[in-house]
Amino acid sequence: MIDLHTHSTVSDGSDPPDRVVELAAAAGCTALALTDHDSLAGLAEAAGAAARLGITLVRGCEISCRTGRGSGSMHVLVYFVDADEGPLPEELTRLRSDRRTRNLALVDRLATLGVTLDYAALVARAGAEEGLGRPHFARALVEAGAAEDLDDAFDRWLAEGRPAYIPKSRLGPAEVAALATASGAVAVLAHPFSLGLDLSSLEAVVRELAEAGFTGIEAHYGRYTPDRRRALARMATRNGLVATGGSDYHGAFKPDLSVGTAQGDLCVPEAVLEALAARRP
Repeated sequence: MIDLHTHSTVSDGSDPPDRVVELAAAAGCTALALTDHDSLAGLAEAAGAAARLGITLVRGCEISCRTGRGSGSMHVLVYFVDADEGPLPEELTRLRSDRRTRNLALVDRLATLGVTLDYAALVARAGAEEGLGRPHFARALVEAGAAEDLDDAFDRWLAEGRPAYIPKSRLGPAEVAALATASGAVAVLAHPFSLGLDLSSLEAVVRELAEAGFTGIEAHYGRYTPDRRRALARMATRNGLVATGGSDYHGAFKPDLSVGTAQGDLCVPEAVLEALAARRP
């Protein structure tokens, strides 16, 4: 069993990188991908824990993309980024800088809406400035009495179209695929149904992504039903892509998901990682 989609305190997870690896080992995973948003900063710590526990660590990240299709969002998982320098790491640095600008603007926007949050306290809660994301704002809104729970914080304040929503810089999917290839890595569409498309429309997008250089789609996603996973796996096969999978573990920010097993029924086989590795540029 492997897990190719997890997050730590480096982005919007609640556990430090070494703890995510420990949880993977406890769950029986033989390989784990740490895929923090726009960052590779947790990989050194995770690598130390993986070496100690005998787990294969896949160096990865997750990047938000622009999309003109569907009502939802597109995220891309990138695997096998072996260097901390190069086209993709350089772009991640730019994206993190933009995220900081967005976070500061979000504090100002909330203040104009009557909710005062302390930026330094938010950074302290996140553990580092580059790890600060909307889930930390959501928790702060709950603690300030401005929302009932994390979901309510997004629904009332932070989600797209809500009063405090501020967009951040996004790449196009073809740009991400090109950056991944130039960095010796592969690109995979994360949780495909987040695009908000039906199966027929989604397949048209997946076909375009395959032509743009994508390697796989995350068919075996932590929160998907068995029927949805099977439908996505068939879609991957039809388009010559690898059907990947992962829990999307975020710790306390997504408490229903566990490393490796997600909601208890996830079991991504080691062959998935082998298939991805075989397609590295």
